Parts: sequence; C-alpha cells; structure tokens
Amino acid sequence: MDDIVDLVTRSLADETAAEFTERVDEQAMKLRSAIDAGEFDNEAFSVGIEVELYAINAEPDPPEPDTDEESDAEIDESDLDDDLSGSSDAAWSGSLDAPAEPESGGGASLEPSPGGSLDAETGDGPDAGGDSLDPADGDEAADAGFGPGEGPSLDVDPDSPLAADEPETPAEDEEPAVEATDDEPDEPYMDPEDWEGRLTRLPEAVFEGEANKELGLHNAEVNTEPDSFDETGIAVQTTAVEMQTKQARQQASNRNCELVLDAMWTIPPEEGSEAYLSAHERRDGVVLAENMRQAPRYVALDNEALRHAGGRIDFDVPGYSGSFPSILFESLATSIQPHLQIPDTEAFPEYYNAAIRTLGPLLALSANSPFLPADLYDDVDGAWLCDNTHHELRIAAFEQSVNTSDHPKVRVPRDLDSTTDVVGRVVEDDLFAPFLREWLEDGDRDDFADEFWEFDHKRGTYWRWLRCVVGGDPVEGASTERSLRIEYRPLPTQPHVKDVIGLQLLTAGLLRGLVVDDHPVSELPWQDAERSFYAAARDGLDADISWVTVHGERTSDREVIYDEVFRYARRGLDEQGVPEAQAEEYLAPLEARYDAGTTPSAWKVERVREYLDDGEPLADAICSMQRDYIAASRDNHSFDEWL
Repeated sequence: MDDIVDLVTRSLADETAAEFTERVDEQAMKLRSAIDAGEFDNEAFSVGIEVELYAINAEPDPPEPDTDEESDAEIDESDLDDDLSGSSDAAWSGSLDAPAEPESGGGASLEPSPGGSLDAETGDGPDAGGDSLDPADGDEAADAGFGPGEGPSLDVDPDSPLAADEPETPAEDEEPAVEATDDEPDEPYMDPEDWEGRLTRLPEAVFEGEANKELGLHNAEVNTEPDSFDETGIAVQTTAVEMQTKQARQQASNRNCELVLDAMWTIPPEEGSEAYLSAHERRDGVVLAENMRQAPRYVALDNEALRHAGGRIDFDVPGYSGSFPSILFESLATSIQPHLQIPDTEAFPEYYNAAIRTLGPLLALSANSPFLPADLYDDVDGAWLCDNTHHELRIAAFEQSVNTSDHPKVRVPRDLDSTTDVVGRVVEDDLFAPFLREWLEDGDRDDFADEFWEFDHKRGTYWRWLRCVVGGDPVEGASTERSLRIEYRPLPTQPHVKDVIGLQLLTAGLLRGLVVDDHPVSELPWQDAERSFYAAARDGLDADISWVTVHGERTSDREVIYDEVFRYARRGLDEQGVPEAQAEEYLAPLEARYDAGTTPSAWKVERVREYLDDGEPLADAICSMQRDYIAASRDNHSFDEWL
C-alpha cells in the first residue's frame, strides 16, 4: 500500500505533469505524421466488444430433503469404491476448475442456470486457461482485448502496462474465499429464505479465468479479442462473449456469487449503499476508497478528481442529491462498449461524425438504468420518481463522477474535420493523473505500445461518449497494430448475452451501412445530435430525437428514425458478408422491443409502479423489481421474451 501511495503522490506532482506533457507532445507529432503518411491504413474492418457485470450474493439452492429412509437400501460396492477413490465424475463435482473448452468452441448456452452453473445438457465448459488478472501478474498477462488503455469505464485495463498495479495487499482479517471441497456438507451457504440478491464483493479467485477486474470490488468485465467484421468474425465474437461470460459466471458461482448482466445495481450491500461507496481512509494525504480496486492508477484518478472537486464530488439526479469522498459512485453502473476499426484513415471522420448522430437513437433503444440503489431514496414519492427518473442514470453517474476539472471530460465529442484531429483532441484534453512509463515498465521502447506509452496513457482518460483509439491488437487479414477504431461508449449492459451481441451488430452494422450508402445523417447539426443524446438518457424511447432521413429531410418521427436505423444496420451487415439469417437472429429481438415500445428501463419502471400499486414502499418495490429482473434474465434468452 505504501508503494501505491508513493506512485499516486508522484503522479500528482507538478514536475510529473511537465515531463509527461512534453512526452505526449513529442509522441503526438509522430502519430500525426504516421497517419498522414498512410501508416494506419489497413486491409479490412474489424470488431470487438467489452461487457461489464456486477456481483450479487448467489441465491442458494434449497437444502436436500432428508433421505434417512433410504439409508437401508442396498449400496453397490463399485459405487462406494468410486466415491472413495475420487475417480468418478461425481467426486470432481466440487472442483473449482472449469472444464476445458472443446476444440470446436461451439454449443455454448447463452444463459446460465440459476446460480451461474454450467448447462449440463451441452457438456460444454468454458476455457479456464485465461491469464490471471491479479495486478502482480500484470506484466505477464496476455492482452485480452483491443489493446492497452481501454477496458473498464475509466479505461484502466488491468492487463495493460498503463495500469500495471502493485500487488494488492489483502486485509489482515479478510475471510478466505469460500471454496467447494469434496468433504463439505451439501448444504446452502445461507438459508434460502434469507437471500435478497444484495450487492457483494468478488473474491480474487473469480479473476483466475476470463473475468477482468474493474473499478469496484463488485465489478467484473469480459472482453473479446478483435476479429474481422464478416461472417466468420461475427461468429467468433458471438462464441467468445457467450463462453467468457459463462466461464466468469461459473467462477463466481463457485464462490457463492452471481454475476448479473444489468446496467445498475439497486439492492444495496449489507452495510448500505452510501456507506459502501463512501468508505475510505487517508494515508499521507492520499485517499484510498475501501471498495475500489487498489490499482495505482485508479487511486491516482480518484485523487485527481477529488482535488479538482475540493474533496467531495456531488451527485444529483431525480430523487437523490448528495456527495461522495470518491469517484466510486461511478461503479453504480455497468456498460458495453462495441469497437469498430476503420481501415481507410481518410474515411475515419465520416464514420465518426455519423456515429455521433446515432448516439441518441441507440441509447434510447438500450436504456436499462432508471433507478439508483433503493436505500439512496429518502422520503421520495414513488409515483413521482417513476414519472421523473432518467431512463439511463448511468450517463449522469459517469459524467458527474469525473467531470470535476475546468473542461468536462465526459461529454458528446465534437465532429472531426480531419483524421489527425483524433490526436489533437487527446493532447488538448485536461490532464488527469499522469504516469511515466519507467515507473511501471523496464526495458527499451521496442514496439508501438511502448513508443507511444504516454500518449496512450492520456488517451485512456479522454472519456468522451465516442472516441478514437489509436493502435491496438493486429487482426489477421484485417489490420496491423497501427490502426484506428471507434469506441462506442454510452450503451448500458443488457439483460442477456444475446441482447449484448445484438447491440454490437446493430452498432457496427449501422455505422457501416450509413457510410457505404452515403446517407446524409451527418447533415444533422451537432447541437441537435447532442440534445438527442441527453433526451434519450432522460426519456428513453419517448425521447424527442432528431434525425436526417435518407432523402435529406429533418425528422423527429420515431417510426421513420428506427425504420432507417434497422434498415441501414442490415445494409451494413450485408455489405460485410454477414448472412441474413445470422443478422436476423440478433437484430430481430431488438426490433421486437422497439415494436413493443418497451426497453429494459421501461420494464423496470412499470414493474416498480405495479409493486407501488400493491402497497409496497418505494425501497421494497425497487428491490422486488430487481429480483424479478434477475429471475427473468435466468429464465429467458433475450429481453423480447419478457414482453
């Protein structure tokens, strides 16, 4: 912990800012020249995605019925031998190691059974051979994603050299993770009647597989390696999201946790939400939030934001107004972040500017966080809250948690005039928690990531709702490590893996379709695109959204807008060789929710209204809704099946 405090203190020093800024300026000049020289042009498009989840305490199975009456039954000697030898399948049923993924990689169930267990019918298990993401192993971990600097909402990828942590020091009185062993009694870890689905911290062992660490101790993330944007690549992306999510849930289930695909947790932890989000200590002037991952850069970002805010950060949304001694309230929410790599650098601004116009429609369709944790609402009328809450509170939570400097860092970006603007935007952005490479890395700057280390570090705090990522993992037949891609950041986590993949295809397909057909959507004034985005965050599908049609006409007609959204998404997928059946499998459920006029957020609001009408207090109604959400996400395969 002293090492973390030392790194944070050095990060916030004036001399560090001066040296860091000089290096960023030098690296930016090289990048501009390389982009202008065509060094970032590539062969084809590629895609990837990041998916964030949060943990609750798992719902225990009811205890097994008493079987004393069967004790006199004849026992086969071979069965007894199997049990004692440990050679039978049953003897390994408590193993914490997930079975290896079959070479074919197919057959994954989209959803876990209750408690996160694997689907017994398929016999498929996730690949448990993922690298440990413990900060101590950061230098050796394989890069499981697009490249350094992205990942969590605050962009501190635990595998990245930009966020290489010192080893976390466990609390001396920390209880060991619950592990399944063969000689443990087959009893639930808690009385099933006591289960409430409360937020819980994830044990370290959960991250021994595919799950990555995130800002909060209750958070996890899975992300895919990039693949070509075509039929095969989309199939690989689909399998990767399914299997990684399934494996992460299995790891959590083994520790009596359940990972939930949802955009905001609402059932508070045992100590209460404000206590959980506010708990901290101060060491040598450095604030250490107790329920934040103690990665040096997380801590530095937290202290930088607090310094700008004067020690506490305000959070104000309908029904709640308060302040926190940490940015940790950003971890109220979880998101998905699709990526689209653009092979033609000259065309990058065209894709980027079109993407800005899609932010409102896609956010409205995906909204999923209308309520804060139930115990944060004090003396609030439930009916009033249902009428006035924002449909996507994640937008406010993220913006207010880190927009503490002179120029807000989380906002809708301006249009690009030229491709090299993506470099200048990072250079001009307010400096937050700079680190120097030699603090965390040894050796020469031999590759792209090392050469532009400080620039990419600063790019990791350029928190626009849409941004360019310069450089990343090479994709065979598509791109080298010198590439440019759009990171699409405002979308909330969805109830099902199928919904997540659907939004990935909708986003990538729509951007490709709009540009390939030269759609005039970018003629919509930027101010109207920005207004539409915040209207969508506030009102969901009922938002007043602006659009320019294929005929160049301005419209706010919802039917016209979404007809074009889905039509051009299909057009883009078709252009990339994605078969119609493959596209329909994932786009049709999203279109069904639009046709029903119900997003996950609208479903939640209506559910709370029903419980309020039944006489439940607001806090109880929110918790009841959340348990219904969890149950529905277990019992179905896509959100449209709830309707």
